[in-house]
Amino acid sequence: MSKRKDRWLKVALAIALLLIVTGSDTSMNGKPAPAVSFQCLNGRTVKLSQYRGKVVLVNFWATWCEPCRWEIPKLIALQKEYGRQGFTVIGVAMDSQGRAGVQPFVSKLQFDVGGRKMSMNYPIVIGNQAVATKFGGVQALPTSFVISKDGTIVKQVDGVVNGQGVNRLLHELL
Repeated sequence: MSKRKDRWLKVALAIALLLIVTGSDTSMNGKPAPAVSFQCLNGRTVKLSQYRGKVVLVNFWATWCEPCRWEIPKLIALQKEYGRQGFTVIGVAMDSQGRAGVQPFVSKLQFDVGGRKMSMNYPIVIGNQAVATKFGGVQALPTSFVISKDGTIVKQVDGVVNGQGVNRLLHELL
């Protein structure tokens, strides 16, 4: 390893250790969901507050994000299993091309969900940095927030959603 790479690795490890030791927690858990509006792929505007009374999983993702693509079948399965019980996933696409980049992805791609090919079966909206900031800042994609029926963020998931963990949480909230 070169001296330069070695030095950067040491700096990164020091920063990670500092964050662990200082207990840096940017989690939104326990806080009210922010008052945000999203633009749907069809151009309509929808407010997050319209989903009050439902359990909502707000998922920040992008079409170019490989971990996001791995996660999509799990989100489709969650929507299929819990949608009729008062649950919805809202996919917040953070692509810089906006609707022009996201619409073809959503309309053409199908994902393997339990051996069946399925399209994304939950609302997809266009996000931006201002929306992400209202959620405390999204540091990486994917990042998800589970919001209870009363509008409180009960779980922030940085990275790919763990299907079993979210299933347990949804059973409690629904």
